[in-house]
Amino acid sequence: MILTEEIKKYIGQSVLCWLATVSDDLMPNVTPKEVFKVFGNNKIIIANIASPQTLKNIKANENVCVSFIDVLVQKGYQLKGKARIVNRNDPSFQEMETVLLKMTEGNFPFATITEITIEKSKPIVAPKYILYPNTTEKEQIESAKKAYGL
Repeated sequence: MILTEEIKKYIGQSVLCWLATVSDDLMPNVTPKEVFKVFGNNKIIIANIASPQTLKNIKANENVCVSFIDVLVQKGYQLKGKARIVNRNDPSFQEMETVLLKMTEGNFPFATITEITIEKSKPIVAPKYILYPNTTEKEQIESAKKAYGL
């Protein structure tokens, strides 16, 4: 599946993404990730900064879900796909590392990267857009700012 420009827009606007994995005993695990980027046409890469459970789960089960949302607009995307752990000895590690180091400026060391090949996407929208279809993004942003005290 190719990541559309709209999906890339929401990824770019997101401060955090949420990565869901499943352990070998089928226990779900969801963790926020701060250092991530689109990589190529259908991949997302995430720096593994402090993620021992995520790494363990991906080794047991490659199926993952990653979600991005613009907290003010309250729209985003849920992406599902297959993950793999990229180590320093992998030929693609250096190129991925270069992309992610631009974000961290070396302040958050990481030895591995999670590469997710996206297979499915689904929009995420706040219930207000569904219950009140005339809601504009501008109105939603103002409502969210008020609710969050911004």
